[in-house]
Amino acid sequence: MTTAASPPSRLGRLLDRGGVIAIAIMVMNVATYAFQMVAARLMGPNQYGSLASLLALMMIVAVLQLGLQATAARRIAASPDDVGRVERGILRLAYRSSLLLCGLLLLLSPAVERLLRLDSIYPAILVALGAIPMTVMGAQAGILQGERRWRPLALLYLAAGAPRFVIGFAALLVRPTEGSAMAAVALSNFAPVVVGWFALRHGNRAEDPESLKPLVSEIWHGSFALLAFFALSNIDILIARNVLSDHNSGLYAAGLILTKAVLFLPQFVTVVAFPAMSATDSRRRALLGSLGFVAGLGLICVAGAAVLSALAMVFVGGHAYDDVQGRLWLFALLGTLLSSLQLLVYAVLARQSRRSAYLVWAAVVVVAAVGSQVGSLTGLVVLVCVTDAVLLSILLTHSLWRMKDDPAPAR
Repeated sequence: MTTAASPPSRLGRLLDRGGVIAIAIMVMNVATYAFQMVAARLMGPNQYGSLASLLALMMIVAVLQLGLQATAARRIAASPDDVGRVERGILRLAYRSSLLLCGLLLLLSPAVERLLRLDSIYPAILVALGAIPMTVMGAQAGILQGERRWRPLALLYLAAGAPRFVIGFAALLVRPTEGSAMAAVALSNFAPVVVGWFALRHGNRAEDPESLKPLVSEIWHGSFALLAFFALSNIDILIARNVLSDHNSGLYAAGLILTKAVLFLPQFVTVVAFPAMSATDSRRRALLGSLGFVAGLGLICVAGAAVLSALAMVFVGGHAYDDVQGRLWLFALLGTLLSSLQLLVYAVLARQSRRSAYLVWAAVVVVAAVGSQVGSLTGLVVLVCVTDAVLLSILLTHSLWRMKDDPAPAR
């Protein structure tokens, strides 16, 4: 006897729609993590500390990329009849803003060299050059996302991760230095742009592009909270580079490899939950359910790092970093807190709230002010964990309070 298939649940529909993107993002993150793990092994603590600080700087620079992506996706999804106008306006803005960002970073490269105590100015220059394709990629990804072209978008994400590992590994085998690693990163940033160009080369671009002024305004407001989060999640390595010795800052950077792994492990949850968090009748349930999953997965990682710390050392650099082994669980805890905070930040974006971003910036100020007075590796990671935990509690309480008048979910 046959029975009629039951209609797919909302979660099932979300997984079907975002599954290919979730897989691509996970592969991208694994490739990025593998590149950092190989770099830590081949470069050693002293050199890897400077590379980690440069990669942290690139993540902060990438906020413009994410702002462009979010704006393009929202505009196209809201006005599908104006795809041509939005596409042309977004790409025009991306090209201009990428060149302006590159110019600004070139002007700041001497300061970056001194701040991060680099061996030369060339790695800072490579960060500036790599910002051009990275920014353009954000616009391309947003257009594909808004048009719901999931397969090309997945290929773009894959191109953002795999070439970095392949090119970076080859470059570090030839010369394991910060300059060689950053040259590989800058070069690999062009791979997703090529994929995006092929995917959009037959796009219908209107002769009358969308005005840049409203786009700039929307990108600014959308990027403000993301910039705060990326500043909070990366400022500690910049502090470590300046207040700790080269060896200890390298140990801290190795511990952050585990932190980033735990942070990015549940990133697909945000991809799947974001649409539900945008609807008033489902965002409370989506937020609490997703947060519970992210926190539970993170706590499993914390327990694993504590019990299997010797095994975890294999993934953060090997025996050269043995001094950080007993504190790996703290770095896993930091990753858990950051992954939970990231979900809350996207929940803020989903309900288009702007004030919550100031709370994240306040946490950045606290870490920067107090962290500059900390003289030990353990002290710094504990400070960041405590600050993030307090911020998480405040943001969650504020978000639930703002949702108290939301309509009940449909049954």
